Amino acid sequence: QVQLVESGGGLVQAGGSLRLSCAASGRTFSSYAMAWFRQAPGKERDMVAAINCGGGRTYYADSVKGRFTITRDNAKNTVYLQMNSLKPEDTAVYYCAARLGGNYYYTSSAQYDYWGQGTQVTVSS
Repeated sequence: QVQLVESGGGLVQAGGSLRLSCAASGRTFSSYAMAWFRQAPGKERDMVAAINCGGGRTYYADSVKGRFTITRDNAKNTVYLQMNSLKPEDTAVYYCAARLGGNYYYTSSAQYDYWGQGTQVTVSS
């Protein structure tokens, strides 16, 4: 089992940047595929980015491609989401998710077993 704690959210102006972090407990972090999802008020939880266990394979939603970057540091049990050129439509609660995985990433929320509590990102226009 793994516990996830997100940090790094906040209020930023459009065009600005934020870096989210997700710290995981446990000694087998490198065995987990990781992802970031987001949920805006009144909307479904959407995939933002995903990364495989080793960090060599990544996936991005079209809406964030070229602006966001997902990385992981298995030595620090942490996954990151660097968000640049932020837009008001990026405003949401961002969640970190994990699942035991092979050499692949996973893009559906139903495929993840562990979730963090979420961190709010607000982008003002």
